[in-house]
Amino acid sequence: MPAAATTMDLALGTLLLRPYVFGFLAAFVAVASRDVGWRRTLVFAAWAWPLAWLAEFSSTRVGIPFGLYHYTGSTRGQELFIANVPFMDSLSFAFLAYAAFCLARVALGGRHVPAPAVAVLAGALMMLLDVVIDPLAVRGDRWFLGRIFYYPDGGVYFGVPLSNFAGWWVVGTLAVGGYLALDLMGGLSMPPTLVRRGLTPPSYSPGPALGAPRRSRGAPRPPDSFTSSAARDRYGRQPAGGVALYYAVAAFNLVVTMWIGEWLLAAVGLALHGVLAIGLRHVNHTAELRLALGGRGVQRA
Repeated sequence: MPAAATTMDLALGTLLLRPYVFGFLAAFVAVASRDVGWRRTLVFAAWAWPLAWLAEFSSTRVGIPFGLYHYTGSTRGQELFIANVPFMDSLSFAFLAYAAFCLARVALGGRHVPAPAVAVLAGALMMLLDVVIDPLAVRGDRWFLGRIFYYPDGGVYFGVPLSNFAGWWVVGTLAVGGYLALDLMGGLSMPPTLVRRGLTPPSYSPGPALGAPRRSRGAPRPPDSFTSSAARDRYGRQPAGGVALYYAVAAFNLVVTMWIGEWLLAAVGLALHGVLAIGLRHVNHTAELRLALGGRGVQRA
């Protein structure tokens, strides 16, 4: 009984100590459940969280994949830890990876892209979030995060080693890629709400590879297009919420960065994400024009 009470106290302490993390987590659950359904949302989190925890556990011991760093343990007794890793740290990777996944889908538009390429792009986009997140976290003693970790050897980018960003890219790619692999192997079922609403056309089947077009035995599988119903079943139908989550996380970190007076870091982050937003707008505009021209061509035929 005392052990259970202690665990509950730590769970409550984690919530009170990191309310912004759980705010983003709640937003993730809300938008992802509408986008990909409850089952896929739970599977995404259940895959991304232990993957991130393992990466952090390994990095604090052998420096792979994020580079060597150490948690100070200053909040032990106030929040949940799994071994030497704060629970909330690895948990945050679930909503960060999902948000990057949504932005990748928007960036790719209606292009025919294989799942591994989607995962690699999502990993890169998640890494771009960390361009601000990690340097700000290193300065946690200057805001309400606290000094919870440090790099013993520092780093060339605002005190962060470049290996950290490579690690974020790898972990983000594996988080999204593993989720898509589960779906492609038939490990997930189509969200029941989509079936009830009749959103699956009769020419598609949610069989072993969810929403995959029926094809003859031995025929090659075509790459997914985000405009096809099959791909929307797999990749989701409403990425806008995840994109909003992505920029909410970026904005939160940029605001805190400016609040503590790190103007150069804020300028770099604003420049990177500003260019990214402009590029995405251009890509989407081009995709809309392509679809419109394609529609006119069909009408003329």
